[in-house]
Amino acid sequence: MTQTLVLASNNSGKLAEFAQLLAPLGFHLKSQGDLNIPEAEEPFGTFVENALAKARHASQLSGLAALADDSGICVPALGGAPGVQSARYAGEPRSDAANNAKLVREIAQYNDKSAYYYCVLVMVRHAADPQPIIADGVWHGSLIEQPRGQGGFGYDPHFFLPRLGKTAAELSAEEKNSVSHRGQALRALINKLA
Repeated sequence: MTQTLVLASNNSGKLAEFAQLLAPLGFHLKSQGDLNIPEAEEPFGTFVENALAKARHASQLSGLAALADDSGICVPALGGAPGVQSARYAGEPRSDAANNAKLVREIAQYNDKSAYYYCVLVMVRHAADPQPIIADGVWHGSLIEQPRGQGGFGYDPHFFLPRLGKTAAELSAEEKNSVSHRGQALRALINKLA
């Protein structure tokens, strides 16, 4: 039996990643944009609060179960920034190129180039679900100045994985899903659903 979930995002990269990971489990993913659902406000200072707000918003307007993530890159040398502001780090309009340029510029003065991607997933069965299912994942790496690779999105061309000798943008979709913060969070969510 196939269950339809609304993904509370209009990010095509996230939709492709989640759809690929959820399809074998019988979930059909629709983006909120396909249902003409506007983006929810993300006024909170934590990933989990923003993800919960997005999931409830999409579920309320669609009448379906909803899945939301809030994720970003965190840089210890920058006090955890960009963090929840990752998508808007360089301001509006949102631009991966501008965000990457700002991050590379700001990290240049620090010896510590460590960084990690963090993802929290929230699934609600309905908008007022009193027990949302919450899972998270962390993916450690470091930042490099020169971008490498054509895959992925966001900060992936600058996110270097020493153990693999590649950036996230140089990984195939299968490789990325097996190690990424989203892949980890989704596997944890699936374990909770089971």
